[in-house]
Amino acid sequence: MARSSLIPFHRVLISAGILFCAGFAVWSWLAASPTLAVVFAILAAALGIYLWNLNRILGYPSDRRD
Repeated sequence: MARSSLIPFHRVLISAGILFCAGFAVWSWLAASPTLAVVFAILAAALGIYLWNLNRILGYPSDRRD
């Protein structure tokens, strides 16, 4: 099955979202808003997990050879 050309662009967008959430979490922590910092740190982690498992979520076969 041929991969869509939008997948690399989607990876870039998700990576930008991870960087934004992580940066905003740090900024919020330094600005004495720990609740907002924790929420955005969780969002960054969730996006990271999503990006890590994107091929499996989209149904593409694994590139690893075991």
